Amino acid sequence: MKEIIEQADEELLVQLVADAFHRIIVHYGCWFAETEHQMGLKRALDVEQDVWDMSIGNQMNRLGKTLGFSVEDGIPAVLKSLPRETLTDLLEKIGINWLANDGIWFQAVEKKHGMFDAKRCNDTCWSRFSPFEAARIKKLLGLPEKGGIPALKKALAFRLYALINVQSVEEVDENCIIFRMNDCRVQNARKRRGLPDYPCKSAGMVEYPRFAETIDSRIKTECVGCPPDEHPEEWFCAWKFTLEE
Repeated sequence: MKEIIEQADEELLVQLVADAFHRIIVHYGCWFAETEHQMGLKRALDVEQDVWDMSIGNQMNRLGKTLGFSVEDGIPAVLKSLPRETLTDLLEKIGINWLANDGIWFQAVEKKHGMFDAKRCNDTCWSRFSPFEAARIKKLLGLPEKGGIPALKKALAFRLYALINVQSVEEVDENCIIFRMNDCRVQNARKRRGLPDYPCKSAGMVEYPRFAETIDSRIKTECVGCPPDEHPEEWFCAWKFTLEE
């Protein structure tokens, strides 16, 4: 059967290469979703950490041998040679791609099945992605298991959102902060089109508590305001995080 693929024309082979990466991404997500379904989120996150550490190195080394690029610690070495300005610009572009991908999924579900199902899928997606992102940041930064508010404050600055939106933190005291999304790409885009705020509170009520409790299980989250709530011009949504001993 391998001979059939080898005899395909070059255009089809190029398309197959791109689609193979597509399949890997979806298959990886399927494994994570089913592991979470069968074993719970905490165990799924623990397993995924081990999987990624083993998988990324294997994949990059194989691709490097074929495409002729060197790999260091599971990462293409060329990334380490890029200047800081290029790396931060690359991170911003990746963040925009992530947000665009999120919007495309939402709109595709909404178009075929309506707003209710799109919001339902969106909120459930955040119930998995938000703790996943928190767990990745926690590992990358080496944050302690019970790092409290300082750990949460630092982690919020390393979210994909932090690369593309404007956000701020008010320190109420050592055990409490108020996080505000001052400038939101999604809401600003709607504003430019003369549309009302997207009512994202239901997603936020999943997203922010799950993120905070993954950083430190003692942290509780309270919504100060989030669309469809009324809000001042200075921010679109605000969340209060409190460490409860």
